[in-house]
Amino acid sequence: MTPAPIVLFVYNRPWHTRQTVEALKKNEMAKESELFIFSDGSKSGDEEKVEKVREYIKTIDGFKKITIIEREKNWGLASNIIDGVTTIVNQYGKIIVLEDDLATSPYFLRFMNEGLEMYKDEEKVMHISGYMYPIKKDGLEDVFFIKPTSGWGWATWDRAWKYYKKDVDYYLDIFDKKMIYDFNLNNSYKYFDQIIQNKQGKLNTWGIFWYASVYLQGGLSLHPKESYVLNIGFDEEGTHCKAATNVYNVDLIKEYKPNFTKTIVENIRARKALEDFFNSIKPSFISKVRNKLQKAIKLIKL
Repeated sequence: MTPAPIVLFVYNRPWHTRQTVEALKKNEMAKESELFIFSDGSKSGDEEKVEKVREYIKTIDGFKKITIIEREKNWGLASNIIDGVTTIVNQYGKIIVLEDDLATSPYFLRFMNEGLEMYKDEEKVMHISGYMYPIKKDGLEDVFFIKPTSGWGWATWDRAWKYYKKDVDYYLDIFDKKMIYDFNLNNSYKYFDQIIQNKQGKLNTWGIFWYASVYLQGGLSLHPKESYVLNIGFDEEGTHCKAATNVYNVDLIKEYKPNFTKTIVENIRARKALEDFFNSIKPSFISKVRNKLQKAIKLIKL
């Protein structure tokens, strides 16, 4: 089995980038793997931090080969990822993707590569996730299939990525109410609102369109019961994570024992566990009212 290339996207967070790389270097298959690092160009005011990141990534070792791509201008996270993933997956046929705020288990690369090999010819399997939310795990298998994708450490094949489509109007036109309800996991999480916000110009993201692309192909995503990835970016420094929170914190898996399933169907129990988690972190009616009052008071003071 030839390891899939790892693609890491970095920008202006030196500390996070170092944590991500150091954890990745501890992976069993790191020395056998090629690493591609896409460093986005700076926006005004970010020049110093971007330069610090670029100085650090040039010192990285511990991988079979390291290739650094420095963008001359600021592409933005979405465009940088879409272009980088497309370029590398089309060249190698498979890919493992990380951003600069993801600490991985030492078994992350092994899980990803074995999953890529196991399901390489299964057209219905379109995505492999390294992260799983802190759901209740009672009765769940080591791995399972659900519909949503996850951008916090993932892998795919060129046969699946070819369906990627970032076209807001296309999705707004094709999704009906029944599809949106299912896409939103019975309205436990407002995934589809992200597409609407991209239309409104409030967001410019890539991940929701990957989930939508997989969904419309009838595809499924492989997820582990125990997470191989921890997101360390919820500290108000991230591009799309401006509020500090710990609700997505997980303990990384401590031993490698995935029992890859050959039953490629949506796992209803796992889906329900995810729905329950999302419902549990929704703000209460009282907190919503409190937030509205606080905003109103601020406006009055202004």
